[in-house]
Amino acid sequence: MKKHSPNPPDTDPTSPYEPDSNRLNEAAERALDFHFPSTADIKATPRTVSTLFTVDPEAKTETLMVYLVETLASVDVMVHQLVDHLEGSDRNALLGISNSVMLAEITANRVLDQIDPPE
Repeated sequence: MKKHSPNPPDTDPTSPYEPDSNRLNEAAERALDFHFPSTADIKATPRTVSTLFTVDPEAKTETLMVYLVETLASVDVMVHQLVDHLEGSDRNALLGISNSVMLAEITANRVLDQIDPPE
C-alpha cells in the first residue's frame, strides 16, 4: 500500500507557546510589585491630606461633641430598626454594634459633662 502523505517532520516536543515556569513566576512577581506596592513603599510615600470632607478647624470642642452624640444616637436608632428584620447571627452582630455605639455615646456624653458640667 502506498502512502499519500510524507511522515511529519521531527520537531522539538516542547511547544514554544508553553510558558517557562521561571519566566512566568518572574512576570507574575513584576506584575504584583507594580500593582501592589510593598508595605515599605507605602510607608515611604508621604501622606497627602484630603480636603474633600473637612471639619471646620475653628469649631469648638463642645459643638463637635454635641454633633458626635447626635450622630451616635441616630446610628443607634438605624441599627435598632434593622435588628427587627433579622434573626440569628446577623441580628446578634447588629446588637453588638448597637452596644458599641451606645458605649461611644455614653463616653461622648461624659466628655460633654466635663466640658460643661451639669448644674
